[in-house]
Amino acid sequence: MTNVPKDTLQRYLQEGRDALLWKLDGLSEYDRRRPLTPTGTNLLGLVKHVAWTECEYLGTVFDRPMADLPWTYEEAEDNTDMWATADESTEFITDVYHGVWANSDATIAALDLEATGTVPWWRPESRTVTLHRILIHTIAETHRHAGHADIVRETIDGDVGMARGNDNLPPADQQWWTDYRTKLEATANSFR
Repeated sequence: MTNVPKDTLQRYLQEGRDALLWKLDGLSEYDRRRPLTPTGTNLLGLVKHVAWTECEYLGTVFDRPMADLPWTYEEAEDNTDMWATADESTEFITDVYHGVWANSDATIAALDLEATGTVPWWRPESRTVTLHRILIHTIAETHRHAGHADIVRETIDGDVGMARGNDNLPPADQQWWTDYRTKLEATANSFR
């Protein structure tokens, strides 16, 4: 018998993973790395961060660490998980992320949703968690950062949405979007 809730959660996690990686497609190494917000948000850094985070939550928390993860928080400088160094290629980061998927998927397959783990970096009263809770947390984290990536990618070249061909926007030409943005700006200006 299939554990439908677990399958549903894993499907939502995979959809977020796929959406995040799609944001790298067709871009130059420069565009994948360039910081496009005052805090340095960049596409490849988002992928690295989500890989690292997922590995910790669906590996370390359940005592199923990924054997060959190239990073550790103990050795990391601040924000090192939010950008790719010159030595970390897109291929390297995405290969690590795919390895994280395999490790996480094995954890999900091996454990019941009520299996418990420990999140050592959370407050003591919240540290004991279930796989169910951590799956929801990881799905939220992945989709949150896929949303950030969507905005960054739109800034770069206008591509938006969960996947190529699924932008989830009304069918409209460039003039419609220009007029729409003008209307929004006028509304915002009325509150100055």
